[in-house]
Amino acid sequence: MRSLLCAAGAAGILWSASIVPAAADEPDGFTISDPRITESSGLAASRAHPGIYWTHNDSNDGPYLYAVDGRSGRTVARITLRGIGSPRDVEAISVGPDGNLYVGDIGDNLGGSWDHVWIYRLPEPKTLRDATVTATQFTVKYADGPRDAEALMVHPKTGRVYIASKKQDGGGALYEGPQHLTPGATNTFRKVAPIDLWVTDGAFSPDGTRLVLRSYFGARIYRWQSGRPKDLGSVGVPVQQQGESVTFTLDGRTLMYGSEGESSEVKPVGLSEGQLPDSVKDDPANGDGANEREGKRGSGSDTDPSFIKGAMVLAVATALVVGVRRLFRRR
Repeated sequence: MRSLLCAAGAAGILWSASIVPAAADEPDGFTISDPRITESSGLAASRAHPGIYWTHNDSNDGPYLYAVDGRSGRTVARITLRGIGSPRDVEAISVGPDGNLYVGDIGDNLGGSWDHVWIYRLPEPKTLRDATVTATQFTVKYADGPRDAEALMVHPKTGRVYIASKKQDGGGALYEGPQHLTPGATNTFRKVAPIDLWVTDGAFSPDGTRLVLRSYFGARIYRWQSGRPKDLGSVGVPVQQQGESVTFTLDGRTLMYGSEGESSEVKPVGLSEGQLPDSVKDDPANGDGANEREGKRGSGSDTDPSFIKGAMVLAVATALVVGVRRLFRRR
């Protein structure tokens, strides 16, 4: 039995290694140490305070945002939102180019039955300390009826807000908000692209050329072209208890993945080649190699090499486990 357990453990280790590519220059992950944060559901890298990540609990916590130090995992500020109603199911957070934080009270645990949801907007504090900040509340509806959603993304160049619904009735979708959100009125979001993924969070790269959407156990990355996503394939995700959140680091080279639970971990996954935002690939410090590799990759299959590698490793590991089981049966 010990051999069987070892084989299974080896399979898990190999599978994890295959889907999470190593990057020597990626930042360290961290563990959220604040006992008040037990259901970290959204994650956004601060632009005003490098190294700080904004997060919040899922439903039933109240109108609070937490600024967490990505080096120590300590909470350095808790922001209380003022001027809004009682939050219902807060699922996402994003930073806009206007210096504001956008909070998505967009979840619907009743399967998409609420006729409206809310977005809260507030200025990102210039000083990190506990404070109460007045927020603006926006009412949101979908043109094709109620949806359950957990991903809200603000484009870092246009400031336009997007929401990705969870896979429902055959598939999820990406919805685009109006050019400007209007308080005191209904802001209608319209479907712009199907998304075949059970989306739990998403984020734009800092330069706006990439969009990543994650699910509980996987993620896909898209090239952002003319306001629409073009699928570039799967991207690595770490092994987590419940995959809930994702954000880009400020340099655009790494994805930071978060999870729910007490003392939850935020883990980095480095990007490479075509996954990298255009501003990173075009950086003279990178040389021409990355662009050449991207051109070669684009001329062939668009299947993610990490996915192929992962599938091969999983197949070998599965065969190993089956073989050991048969051995024990013979005994």
